[in-house]
Amino acid sequence: MEPQTKDNIFTGLQTTHIEKQLHRKLKGRHLSMIAIGGAIGTGLFFASGSAVSQAGPGGALLSYIILGILVYFVMTSLGEMATLIPSSGAFEDYANRFVDPAAGFAFGWSYWFGWAITLAAELIAGAFIVKFWFPDTSTTLWAVFFFIILLSLNLFSVKLYGETEYWLSGIKVATVILFIITGILMITGMLNGHSVGFQNWTFDGQEAGKAPFVGGIFTMLSVFLVAGFSFLGTEIVGLAAGESEEPQKNIPKAINTVFWRILIFYIGTIAIIGFIVPFTDPRLLHGEIENIAASPFTLVFQNAGFNAAASLMNAVILTAVLSAGNSSLYTASRMLYAMGKSRSAPRIFTKIDKRGIPVYAVVATASVAGLSFLSSLIGDGKIYSIFYSASGISGFITWFGIALCHYRFRKAYIVQGRNLDDLKYKSKFYPFGPLFAMVLSIIVIFGANFWVFQEEKFSWFDFVTNYCLVPIMILLYLGFKFKNKTKIVPLDKCNFEYDYTK
Repeated sequence: MEPQTKDNIFTGLQTTHIEKQLHRKLKGRHLSMIAIGGAIGTGLFFASGSAVSQAGPGGALLSYIILGILVYFVMTSLGEMATLIPSSGAFEDYANRFVDPAAGFAFGWSYWFGWAITLAAELIAGAFIVKFWFPDTSTTLWAVFFFIILLSLNLFSVKLYGETEYWLSGIKVATVILFIITGILMITGMLNGHSVGFQNWTFDGQEAGKAPFVGGIFTMLSVFLVAGFSFLGTEIVGLAAGESEEPQKNIPKAINTVFWRILIFYIGTIAIIGFIVPFTDPRLLHGEIENIAASPFTLVFQNAGFNAAASLMNAVILTAVLSAGNSSLYTASRMLYAMGKSRSAPRIFTKIDKRGIPVYAVVATASVAGLSFLSSLIGDGKIYSIFYSASGISGFITWFGIALCHYRFRKAYIVQGRNLDDLKYKSKFYPFGPLFAMVLSIIVIFGANFWVFQEEKFSWFDFVTNYCLVPIMILLYLGFKFKNKTKIVPLDKCNFEYDYTK
């Protein structure tokens, strides 16, 4: 097959060897652990407390269940495409092939930016966590220190990334499992002899008439964004497919763990918190990250009688932050590399060193994360909240894009007379799955930050920082489309070819 030319991206005929120079060093165990632990980070350890506090135990659990369904549908859609076309540019590549090159351009840059600022948020989170031990130190200095560590890890080799993520994710997974076991023992009274029962789910007490559901539809939408930030990262397995040793074998295995991962790690965690920690508990984290002792994980372990819970969870959550930051830098740099290959970004980002690392893409992504160093100027909690919200919205934009690509992928597959039985992995919920994911993603993108309009005094700063990605996405799409005269790719012209030897 001929190398991609500058023109073929504008016809939707993406090259089939976008990751030609990347090294396929990620083994099956790496991909499986990335799929299991990739999304377990500060969103689950911290934001879960905010979700219960805002919406009550019932509202938080229902929000996570609905978001879990959305993510499951998105992952099965991604699994069908990534197994057939394991491209390192996944979401941008699929949009180029099955939607419109302008959509690929917009989705690619949105995804890259979302993960770059997620890295910035994780650097700030890491600095907050260390201040539990060293309260008088500068968050900026700690952010710089973690920045250097993560940059070094990502510049060495993709195998080192895989190994690092494997072990860090292992720690996170073990902690969540221990947390759930401890919670079940407390709820049933097997740990301390006193059953917690359903007391936090009743309508009695000071908050009569509110529990287990608190607030209205907009509260639920806000919790959707919190849950979205917690789930963010499940799709990394799609990008990692481009550097997997046996993508057609390993991707379906990784995707098949999604249902149980969502049920156990997310739904199970929120249920445990709702049972044990009252949503009116003033110690619950209200979307902030300054107080490690207020993490719902810490509160549950303390209620179980583990006096060293705060210090233990501090160390565990620090590993989670480093893991999330590690994944953020890896993911964003691979997307930037892929966009360089498709000429949606400067070609310099396609430069690969002898270890198979897209060095310029890694460094460029890391430089954006340097925004975390501004935390001392704007305020640590404020800038973390801005990054947190923008990252969550970017995630929903990506999930919308994946669902849209899969919807057209399957229609094009049939139009071209291909046999669905030939697919190595097939989504069982088409077309309901991708349609549900698209509709709910749009609702959250526009509704989750509606609180901006409900404030007594309207703030342009809050409005811009919470909604800026929406007009930016539209401008990226229309600007690229106008400049390059692109069109929606006809279903009978969608390109399914892929060179698996590259």
